[in-house]
Amino acid sequence: MINPDQVERVTATLQSKGPLPADVVRALLKSAVLARFVSGQDLMAVGDRVEAVPVIISGSIRVFWTGESGREITLYRFGPGECCVLSADSILGNRLFPARAQVAEAVEVAFIPASIFNDLLARSPEWRARMFGALSERLVSLMGTLDEVAFGHLDTRVASLLAQRSGGHSAVLTITHQQIADELGSAREVVSRVLEEFRSRGLLRLGRGSIEVVDASGLEAYVVR
Repeated sequence: MINPDQVERVTATLQSKGPLPADVVRALLKSAVLARFVSGQDLMAVGDRVEAVPVIISGSIRVFWTGESGREITLYRFGPGECCVLSADSILGNRLFPARAQVAEAVEVAFIPASIFNDLLARSPEWRARMFGALSERLVSLMGTLDEVAFGHLDTRVASLLAQRSGGHSAVLTITHQQIADELGSAREVVSRVLEEFRSRGLLRLGRGSIEVVDASGLEAYVVR
């Protein structure tokens, strides 16, 4: 159960993606368990039994899949007010978790027990619409990821990632070549060659564990070309 001093903050987060009826919010506050995790900590692994759906109060979680070659590809990230749709799908289909969920940025998470999650789906049209809307949006996003991996040029994908992380402005990003490769399902060596090309064009400055976006508009030109 959520402590009294946490109620207002958790309620605001639950309502941030659209209003929920008071009885639904009360059920969530009564049943949810709040927990904190540090960056890099694993929350779920392939084959885990899902007992609760995590809804993020603060921070972010990365959900990814690792191929036989050992390469990783990010399926999606979710942040405040959002739930892990693969966890929800695992509960709905009585399946084991098919990927790996890891804390990207220190998080506070409200875990909704599977029994409460299913009960709210059955009796609350608003909760049901929220969950199936999230599943639909994530499916579209995953189709886009598949398209990028199968058909996209890596330089375009790297540029898109950096442009998104920098917000379209000059900025210093704390990110490594390996992290970009993991995010995009590529090899570090290939990503490094793309970054070096961007550096030679004056778009970036490369540091140890960081990348400075120097020419945001030039970087975005790769995305829309």
